[in-house]
Amino acid sequence: MNLLAAAPAFAGQTKIFDEMRFGASGSIEGGHDHEPGVFPDVQVLFNPFGYNPAGTWQEQLSHPRLHVGTSIGTSGSASQLYGGLSWTMTFSNKIFTEAGFGGVVHNGNLTDENDGPKLGCHLLFHEYLGAGYNFDDHWSLMAQVAHSSHASLCDGPNGGMTRAGLLVGYKF
Repeated sequence: MNLLAAAPAFAGQTKIFDEMRFGASGSIEGGHDHEPGVFPDVQVLFNPFGYNPAGTWQEQLSHPRLHVGTSIGTSGSASQLYGGLSWTMTFSNKIFTEAGFGGVVHNGNLTDENDGPKLGCHLLFHEYLGAGYNFDDHWSLMAQVAHSSHASLCDGPNGGMTRAGLLVGYKF
């Protein structure tokens, strides 16, 4: 028996990270809620529930991936650290859509009178929608719109943060 032949299958089953994404976004809010600057973004996805992009749409949606990420504020804007679940649907192994939902902690304004969103509390909900293209088995590009707010569940204003951007992904 050749033990080396079995090693790649075992290594593939025990990988820690499923995908890593990096890119940048910008605020799409208007008026006083607009955040200046560019936001470098990093996101890591884990696959503990067995998501398979080749599965049926029902199988894909019933196996979300876990995500953890950050959006780094520049020009005095809020930085975010977020996590939650991501549901990805792949069509013909090239085009995919994705939705994510979870929570975020941030260092932005709560009730300050400065420009930028007034966020009410440091813990918010975080959701995103994206559409992308898989160039091959490893590399992808995704356009994403992400929103964070508290849905009126804490005292104070609920200006929210809405950002749009591009992320380059690498699947391990």
